[in-house]
Amino acid sequence: MQTQQDIRIPFIYSVLPIVVMVSVMAVAIIKFEASPHVPLLIGAVTASCIALYFGYSWDTIEKGIYRGIKMALPAIVIIIMIGLTIGAWLGGGIVATMIYYGLKLISPSLFLFTICIICAIVTLAIGSSWSTMGTIGVAAMGIGLSIGIPAPMVAGAVISGAYFGDKMSPLSDTTNLAAGITGTPLFDHIRHMFITSVPAFIIALGVYLYMGFQFANDNVDLSKITDIMQAMERNFVISPWLLAVPVLVVVLVAKKVPALPALTAGILMGWLCHIFVQGGEVAVAVKTLHDGYKIESGHEMIDTLFNRGGIESMMYTISLTIVAMTFGGIAEQTGMLRSVVETILNFAKKASSLIIATIFSAIVTNITTSEQYISILLPGRMYVTAYQNKGLSSKNLSRALEDGGTVTSVLVPWNTCGVFAFSMLQVSAFEYAPYAVMNYTIPVIAIILASLNIRIEYLPKDDQT
Repeated sequence: MQTQQDIRIPFIYSVLPIVVMVSVMAVAIIKFEASPHVPLLIGAVTASCIALYFGYSWDTIEKGIYRGIKMALPAIVIIIMIGLTIGAWLGGGIVATMIYYGLKLISPSLFLFTICIICAIVTLAIGSSWSTMGTIGVAAMGIGLSIGIPAPMVAGAVISGAYFGDKMSPLSDTTNLAAGITGTPLFDHIRHMFITSVPAFIIALGVYLYMGFQFANDNVDLSKITDIMQAMERNFVISPWLLAVPVLVVVLVAKKVPALPALTAGILMGWLCHIFVQGGEVAVAVKTLHDGYKIESGHEMIDTLFNRGGIESMMYTISLTIVAMTFGGIAEQTGMLRSVVETILNFAKKASSLIIATIFSAIVTNITTSEQYISILLPGRMYVTAYQNKGLSSKNLSRALEDGGTVTSVLVPWNTCGVFAFSMLQVSAFEYAPYAVMNYTIPVIAIILASLNIRIEYLPKDDQT
């Protein structure tokens, strides 16, 4: 008698829930500007109906749902810690101090080069490329235009810096999602991304250095940057001593302290700075950890940048992770993902071709689903077993997801990241894409390295299946 383990759902039926989900998501996000949650649930319902039709019991499907969510729990815990860290660092004036000293690096003759670095520093501090684009990016557009630099060039430099910081920041939700969903230790994942991200960032800086010299102008008006710095001085105690907090976290990471204890130390130090350095009340500092930092400075850009953080700010990402893993859990438990992956693996016999297939899958997911998170979550669950079977470390998968998913999302005009960038910078993705050098250089470098079998990490022989 056939058991449920023997049931094989054909490829055409296995891919149908993905097609339904992508189609509904395209309409929901592009036409109605809705979130991807409901389309994912519709995909999950479709997958459940197909599984029931082929003979899977509801208990098995439900088991898949809970199993999928359970696999996402480590990432969810880290995401919660990120919310706490951002709230504590904002309240403690740590982020303000990092931005303040970063803005002092502005040089008229090296504007594109400098603004790219500043955006990288800011995003490393706060873990959000969107917040950087919506604040420092907006100021950069105004300054760039006053110098006479074309808007697409400025937007490209802002986006390259913001997304480098987003990839490298332990506070970034996408970085934690890629690590958590593949079972890769967070800082192992970040270190492995250096292989493709740092060379791409250096190339981008070289391009901006070359382009920027033709726009050198010693008479540039830096009043907008000065205005931001003065507003921060009015609302925060700015001190280089506050930089000791992020330095502490970096030292702990260098000492290979696990992510949770390292982040906990950063949260505690930030919370103490909120009370003893910034003069905040204990009750307010406690509330900030959950609700995020609240400020009414009267300066629109300062309010936009600093009104965020806390556990509450991470609920969107957490809920999306749970919903996505509901869909992924059903597809995995009922063998649908296996059917899809086996078909793809017919064309990916070697480790290098598997990594390249992952990168292209993430890019295609960005284009078809219009959502950055899905480009990490969906291919992440599809390929995890294939990497294990080939004896590959999960670091290869988590890096490939970011090399193909995170950085290309903003290059798609109808992707939520591309839409947000346009709304903030007032330049379309079609215009800034050629100048977002780092974002398209990373996947190219990743594909070249994979093709040449360079820096492909394997599991110890005892751990290979």
